[in-house]
Amino acid sequence: MSLTSERSAIDFGPRQRIWRRGPFSLRASSRAIVVCAVLAGLSAAGGVLALALGSYSISLAQLLDVLRGADDSFARTVVLEWRAPRIVAALVFGAALGMSGAVFQALTRNPLASPDVIGFASGAYTGALVVIIVLGGGYALVAGGALVGGIATAAAVYLLAYRNGITGFRLIIVGIGMSAMLGALNTWLMLRADLEVAMSAAAWGAGSLNGITWQQTGAGCVIIVALVIGVSALGRSLGQLQLGDDAARALGTRLEPVRLGLVIGGVALTAAVTAAAGPISFVALAAPQIARRLARTPGITLAPAACTGAALLLAADMVAQHALPRPLPVGVVTVVIGGSYLIWLLIHEMRKRA
Repeated sequence: MSLTSERSAIDFGPRQRIWRRGPFSLRASSRAIVVCAVLAGLSAAGGVLALALGSYSISLAQLLDVLRGADDSFARTVVLEWRAPRIVAALVFGAALGMSGAVFQALTRNPLASPDVIGFASGAYTGALVVIIVLGGGYALVAGGALVGGIATAAAVYLLAYRNGITGFRLIIVGIGMSAMLGALNTWLMLRADLEVAMSAAAWGAGSLNGITWQQTGAGCVIIVALVIGVSALGRSLGQLQLGDDAARALGTRLEPVRLGLVIGGVALTAAVTAAAGPISFVALAAPQIARRLARTPGITLAPAACTGAALLLAADMVAQHALPRPLPVGVVTVVIGGSYLIWLLIHEMRKRA
């Protein structure tokens, strides 16, 4: 065999594109870029469709007039004040959940490791629930409670799972146990609360974008954008961690500071969404794996996972509003879809290891 034919038989992986601007650089595969562009286009198209759909239907021409500022009728209120914040929230919150799931699945190298499965989302829910029931605070206090609850739960799971290091399987088992305990605690808190507060907390706990305002969406977006920038800055180190600790250390990665930063960033992303919309399950679990299969990347990557999460949550919210006999909280739809996906994933992993 000639040298040319031997080289052609070697798989060098997908083609990479690199951008450099001063001290900053960005590397991504061509297919991942195309996948992100297609998902962004689908999300934009879905957003436009969601602006027009509803009990007060709006034509495309009327929608264009509203967006250009040429229509000051009731349609403007419906589009810009009622529907637009919900759509922006679905896209941004979905991207945050997708990126959060990608962080934990990449850190543990396990497709089951997502914040809602290993208890971090339950911890954020518990923190927010304590603030709602005990303090009766607004968004800032609830967000703070969700963040403290999520980080405290992450610290507890990490310490209980640590045995001369962290393995993905042990972290998941401990996290599932912690999630069950927090579920019982949340139920007890609801039973001890006043009826009106308990009903309000229960509606919020289903995970819903109903009635979300620009104030809530804007505050959540500012926090999430800051967190996305911070987590993205650690994206290269996250890719090296997926190669294993020894390989990452050999490439110059400071393991524990990077892990700590990624865990705090991932928990904070989930907590920010939980504070604004309640716990929305399974988007963080499914989005990274769907994105990995679409982009055909060897590991979990952040940008495709975020784009997939945004498209998933927007689609789930549209189903919750328009495809069912009665509108439901989007968290109910994601649980139904995500539960089916989890069963498929467990069967797939068992067959792969058999």
